[in-house]
Amino acid sequence: MHKLTAIIPTKNEAHNIEAVLASVDFADEILVIDSFSDDATVEKATALGAKILQRKFDFYGAQKNYAIDLAKYQWVLLLDADERVTPELKTEIISILNQDTINYDAFSIKRINHFMGQRVNYSGWRNDSVIRLFKKDACKYNNLHVHESLIVNGTTGKLQHKFLHYSYRSFNQYMQKMDRYATLQAKDYDKKTGRLTPYHFIIKPFWGFFKHYILQSGFRDGVVGLTIGYVQGYVVFMRYVKLWLLRKNRV
Repeated sequence: MHKLTAIIPTKNEAHNIEAVLASVDFADEILVIDSFSDDATVEKATALGAKILQRKFDFYGAQKNYAIDLAKYQWVLLLDADERVTPELKTEIISILNQDTINYDAFSIKRINHFMGQRVNYSGWRNDSVIRLFKKDACKYNNLHVHESLIVNGTTGKLQHKFLHYSYRSFNQYMQKMDRYATLQAKDYDKKTGRLTPYHFIIKPFWGFFKHYILQSGFRDGVVGLTIGYVQGYVVFMRYVKLWLLRKNRV
């Protein structure tokens, strides 16, 4: 059997850490890469046998790459603290690791998303898929500040079973995280965005709302879908406001 390291990035995840650790109890090593939480995250994770790595946060990709480099085993399962490995997904992963030869270098896993107390079936979250099971020597995250992606130097397969994803404890937390994302995105977009125009402040935010709410059937998720569509458009608007401020303050 191929051995497995589970990696969980955290920052003030005391409310999630016990459940997520329980869902990866089959891993041979569990690393919690913590951005100096000031709640009980580290204490709870330590009590449950996880190895704690602490690193000052700069951006998501660098944080994850740091932990991947320190993983003891070749195969890595990386999940956020608000995600859970279901029993069915656990069985599928163990089955793959039990193979003498694994024909892929990484595997994508779909997620069942929940928001504001309800499962999200549309709104652009329906076919949400992330690459989270992979060989450490074949994969590395890119250097984006936000919405980082795993670069796979090899082949990628698909798992049949899904993560559970309990995104955001509250609407306020959602807005705070989206505001932080907009700030980080402004830094990424600074290099690839030319002069800011009404297109960036009006058309692109409207398109963000229209895509999630109309094209991706967010209206079928009711108030939750409307909220997701509205906030997605708002985040695009704030991205360019923050980029405008970034450039203004640089002068």
